[in-house]
Amino acid sequence: MKTLISVIGTTGIGKTKLAINIAKHFGTEIISCDSRQFFKEMKIGTATPSKEELDQVPHHFIGNLSVKDYYSIGQFEKDAAEKLAELFQKQEVLVLVGGSMMYEKAVIEGLNDLPEADDENQKKLQQIWDENGIGELQEILEKLDPEYYKTVDKDNPRRLLRAIDIIWQTGKTYTENISSKIKKRDFQVIRIGIEAPREIIYERINRRVDQMISDGLVKEAEELIPFKNLVPLQTVGYTELFKYFDGEWDLDFAIEEIKKNSRRFAKRQLTWYRKEKNINWVNFENSLQESLSLLRSLKLET
Repeated sequence: MKTLISVIGTTGIGKTKLAINIAKHFGTEIISCDSRQFFKEMKIGTATPSKEELDQVPHHFIGNLSVKDYYSIGQFEKDAAEKLAELFQKQEVLVLVGGSMMYEKAVIEGLNDLPEADDENQKKLQQIWDENGIGELQEILEKLDPEYYKTVDKDNPRRLLRAIDIIWQTGKTYTENISSKIKKRDFQVIRIGIEAPREIIYERINRRVDQMISDGLVKEAEELIPFKNLVPLQTVGYTELFKYFDGEWDLDFAIEEIKKNSRRFAKRQLTWYRKEKNINWVNFENSLQESLSLLRSLKLET
């Protein structure tokens, strides 16, 4: 059976490097399921792999869209499934990598048959967001589906709008909607998670944000001001800097908020992964050797 190796873990933990090394070991290609790295204008703030990294191994779904494009998780699942089918014709093993939990789930398990967005619901929710801010959307979702609310990226309005819309349409919680049976995949999945003590994760996040600032994140965000209300830019690293440009915050405070919100997201990732049963954890200091040892023990060798 064909095999998909999925490399997961919190933001800033070293997924890109491990995925590239595993892909090089098997002479194969990488599918990205990092939903923020789809957008070509957001390279620095989403820690998109560098040109040198991308040149080492063929990557798919990185910088393939513009922030002006609408792209749903359903569209990604369809595109990723087609790409996997194409690549599996010439490869026995492929590598998936990214910290967007629902997008990884869409690839390895498939999505439930969820309804398309309802225009009326979307307009109503957009009005709530415009008039009362994201906090009210968060409160609505928490009341309707407290279980999903614990793991959703609460700062991502697209996730909130989609979940509430589906709940309103179906009369069932989002959790119930996404837990129904899905058609089985025709490849096996081996999930490798990189683990580290929480203080190491947080320290790495802080260092990464400093590096992003040094690499020109402020300039990148400034160039995206005309698009700041588009959904892809309602995300950590950009919303904070837009408040700086609007004069609400000074730059140092905005940078500290980016760090804080990035740590918050890592905490949500940890909560999500703790509930998963089939992750093979490797230590961040020795992730490649432990991963290859694990894959050998599973008889997955070239």
